[in-house]
Amino acid sequence: MDRKIEKSRWNSKRLMTIGGITALVLLIASSIFFTSGKSKLNVDTERLTISEVTKGPFREYIPVNGVVLPITTIYLDALEGGRVEQRFVEDGTNLKKDQPILKLSNTDLELSLASQENQVYAAQTQIQISRNNAQQNTISKLNQMADVDNAYKEAERVYKLNKQLYEQKAIGSQEFRQAQNAYDYQLRRKNLTMQILKQDTVLVKQQDAQTKEQYAQMKKTLDLMRKKVADLIVRAPVDGQLTALDAEVGQSKNKGERLGQIDVLSGYKVRVDIDEHYITRVFNGLTGDFTIDDKTYQLKIAKVFTQVTNGHFQVDMQFVGQVPKTIRRGQTLQIRLALSDETQAILLPKGGFYQQTGGNWIFKVSDDGKTAYKVDIQLNRQSPDYYEVVSGLKPGDKVITSGYDTYGDMQELVLKK
Repeated sequence: MDRKIEKSRWNSKRLMTIGGITALVLLIASSIFFTSGKSKLNVDTERLTISEVTKGPFREYIPVNGVVLPITTIYLDALEGGRVEQRFVEDGTNLKKDQPILKLSNTDLELSLASQENQVYAAQTQIQISRNNAQQNTISKLNQMADVDNAYKEAERVYKLNKQLYEQKAIGSQEFRQAQNAYDYQLRRKNLTMQILKQDTVLVKQQDAQTKEQYAQMKKTLDLMRKKVADLIVRAPVDGQLTALDAEVGQSKNKGERLGQIDVLSGYKVRVDIDEHYITRVFNGLTGDFTIDDKTYQLKIAKVFTQVTNGHFQVDMQFVGQVPKTIRRGQTLQIRLALSDETQAILLPKGGFYQQTGGNWIFKVSDDGKTAYKVDIQLNRQSPDYYEVVSGLKPGDKVITSGYDTYGDMQELVLKK
């Protein structure tokens, strides 16, 4: 009797299909398992810098470089143009005020001075002649006044005498009238002569005042011309050291051209370059410090130059208190410029981690010291040594502050000793 043979449900093809599906499921499951957990990396603690977060006094500083300059620099410009005829000193000489530095020659200016002197001397001679003439004229009028006064007195005497005789009828009316007319004539003549003399006196005074004013103006012009010629000898305006002298014998210099400078050595200032990023936060009165020979010295901003060049602006800082004895002109100082007052803050030491994280996160060491894991943080101000922590860390926390170049996207570090 024939029997129906049933096909096996677990043939090799089916088994292979089930096995493939199972392997795929296991692969997906393992991938999900491993990617859903934290990625870890073993690191050697000897290659790490582990720092502790602290709380303490904080002041925001920025490191800047400054160049030591004399407290005052006086620039020497040619007040008058000319040819360099003689140099009295060399560059670097310590000068006293009014000490000659160099001599210029200017023929046109010297000829103008000679011409002006001749004009003044001629005017002086003319003034003397005019005064002599005025005096002679005055003397002549005074003589005339004396004659007129004498004639008047004689006419007055005759008039009074004839009046008495006429009243006594000793003379006739005709003779009396002649004496009276003569007296009236001499009286009018005297008054007129006195008026002329008075007007002449006023006129002489006016002319003398005008002449004096004109002469004073000419003399003033002469003095100015002499000063211009005297300026051909360039002198030190103050005590100081001559630097950057640019004038050789035979060289022509134009009016206003820079000849050199004098550095006043009574003190020093520091010219500092600062990044333009801080221009709104820098003002007169801010302080800074620097260290020389293991001693710290204080500086204060005295002047801010707001012009920005190549991304930087400059300030002048003056010493507060003691000045280093070893300091020299042109010396470069590394200065810590304070941008804020001192306050209490949570402090995170600076390190290479910032280049990779931008200060947004950091690896924090676990309490047992075996691992370190990512934590989000928020930083605010900074000094050369510390960042100010706003959130994410507390005093006593330990963090990895060295660079994170090789950690990639690791979420956790296993610390191996």
